[in-house]
Amino acid sequence: MMEAGLKLRAAELDALMPMHVAVDSHARIVGAGRALRRITGPRAAVGQDFFDGFRVLRPEGVETAQALFNRAGRALTIAVPLTLRTVTLRGHLVRIGGGAGLLNLALGVSDLPDLGGADLTAADFAPTDPTLDMLYLMEAKELAFAESRRLIRRLQEAKTRAEEAALTDALTGLGNRRALDLILSATIADGQSFALCHVDLDYFKSVNDSLGHAAGDAVLREVAERLSAVVRASDTVARVGGDEFMLLLPGMLEVDRLEEIAARIVGELGRPVPFGERTCRISASIGISLSTDYDPPDANRIIADADAALYASKGAGRSRHMFHDPGHRRDRGPPGEPLALGQARRD
Repeated sequence: MMEAGLKLRAAELDALMPMHVAVDSHARIVGAGRALRRITGPRAAVGQDFFDGFRVLRPEGVETAQALFNRAGRALTIAVPLTLRTVTLRGHLVRIGGGAGLLNLALGVSDLPDLGGADLTAADFAPTDPTLDMLYLMEAKELAFAESRRLIRRLQEAKTRAEEAALTDALTGLGNRRALDLILSATIADGQSFALCHVDLDYFKSVNDSLGHAAGDAVLREVAERLSAVVRASDTVARVGGDEFMLLLPGMLEVDRLEEIAARIVGELGRPVPFGERTCRISASIGISLSTDYDPPDANRIIADADAALYASKGAGRSRHMFHDPGHRRDRGPPGEPLALGQARRD
């Protein structure tokens, strides 16, 4: 079998291996592919010492022409220190005639996304070079990841909105009964003391019956605003029924202060609510229970006792508040004649 000598012109070699670099026996560069020149600039110039522009990272210790040729046919990892970055190349060297060598190189994985910072095009790669295919795959992968991230974000946002909706009263924007139960349980679990006020609107049915449900909805929204204005930012106001509200007041145990708050609520909700050219009139009855009256505090008992105190307030004439515990000052109505006031507000 005869071996025929094969000689390639520079343009032909460039077409086959655009990332090659040819060195003589002293490791001086005698030629380089167009793609490599665009990446490395003058470091791949003809006549340049290979080790002045290139550094062999792996294996270590390849710093001379002899050491480089001794690695012929085996993998090399080479770094090219540029002005703003270092580009990593991988490849191997083969011996060619006259003691020279030919290194065929490719971009390392970390430098593939931006092609080593060079403005390369498809024409800078051999048709058989898988680099472009890898770039397309990386781009497709990134697009898929980006779409996945957007989908996950949308799902998280939808979940958050659904959770908020599940805990929010759609009419008033306040928390609902489920929200109150969660906050009440967490407050008890944290060992915080609190007061619980159960507020029920007096004569609300008369508003619905005489002016319609649109008027009733307007009243409920106004009540929500007035209640929210009375309490602190750290307090919780929730609509727990048709015309029932609950206020959770952490750290609020002083009876005198609670009476002031309850009296203000009664006064605020006793103010007329305008609805078009009509006026809606309601009042409020309140029942109050304190967490410190229970050992240990039990959410269901505290709620039930605030509810019982509320209906005791209604039975005592409405437009007033009462505490559940008999040891507290229990019955506080408005100044003057509460029954006459309540009667005046009947529709």
